[in-house]
Amino acid sequence: MDEASLHNLMSGRRRDVGARLLRGALGLAAYGYGAAVTVRNAAYDRGWLAVHRAAVPVISLGNITTGGTGKTPLAAWLANWLVEQGHRPGLLSRGYRSLDAEPASSGSTGNDEKRVLDRLCPGVPHLQQRDRVRSSKRLVGESGCDVLILDDGFQHRRLGRDLDLLLVDALQPWGFGHLLPRGLLRESRSGLRRADLVIVTRADQASTNDRQRLRMDLERFQCHAECLEVAFKPKRLLGLDGSIRELNSMAGQKGLAFCGIGNPEGFRQTLASLQIDCDLQPFPDHHHYDARDLAALAAKAQVARTDLVLTTLKDLVKIPPTAWTGPPLYAVDIGVEFLSGEEPLTDRLRKLLPPKRAAS
Repeated sequence: MDEASLHNLMSGRRRDVGARLLRGALGLAAYGYGAAVTVRNAAYDRGWLAVHRAAVPVISLGNITTGGTGKTPLAAWLANWLVEQGHRPGLLSRGYRSLDAEPASSGSTGNDEKRVLDRLCPGVPHLQQRDRVRSSKRLVGESGCDVLILDDGFQHRRLGRDLDLLLVDALQPWGFGHLLPRGLLRESRSGLRRADLVIVTRADQASTNDRQRLRMDLERFQCHAECLEVAFKPKRLLGLDGSIRELNSMAGQKGLAFCGIGNPEGFRQTLASLQIDCDLQPFPDHHHYDARDLAALAAKAQVARTDLVLTTLKDLVKIPPTAWTGPPLYAVDIGVEFLSGEEPLTDRLRKLLPPKRAAS
């Protein structure tokens, strides 16, 4: 079942008898999953499971649902901001679907998110390992890091953190209101109370009423953390061949787009903001493109006589330049724009980590 079909099932848009029976079965599985997560969280809350403290401050970025909420651009923003303040940040992540044996076109290894971060924040050490306590010791001891960014860390409670930043996608905040596998929630919304700051992503793509409803939901689940709002804005195009194009250079052109990310609808809206004639072909999240996929995309673009093909940076870094035979292929480079709350975030960061020196 592809992602769109799965979302139709979880949301209840599919109403046939088979879908209802399947939702019932998934609901039963969600009870078991929820019980296990509740017991685990209680064990950490009551000190039955140990929390290990790193030798330096730890900032966690995470979410309460599966799928894309924009952690990667925010992790890059945070790492670069810390560098500008004179710090030596290090990135920690599990490395979901990491393919270290396969070199990326940029020369870095690891999964797609690591390859993106290697490009967006060059020089920032990044370790991908299931045991993030062990990774934290390596980054401090071997790389001299004085602050760690725990990527996708909200549910990883074994490593203690000094600031918990929770990302909530304004377009799909609560994963259809059910725990996995019935919905997309990784844990009960009571877990929202652990957040120090809530960052609502893609806030510009949600209506005022939806944003207000989201804030009311946070209050209802006793999440009293300050709420920030950010948008992800396209900045430029990054070519598979290393070239850079300005966005206005696409005016009047016809394109084809594809992506394999957790929230293809967010990318669809980004493409709409560019005001070009462009169809989107989504793939599953973390999709690894083989020769057949790329040949089919190139053929489709050539038949449609497109001027260029667009994708996300997360997808572009997985494609070797020699494997692409279609029209020029570019990633839409996305930047973080704070709509509200940047100052509360930077104030918290400065209190946690006073500036050392200006970066050279």
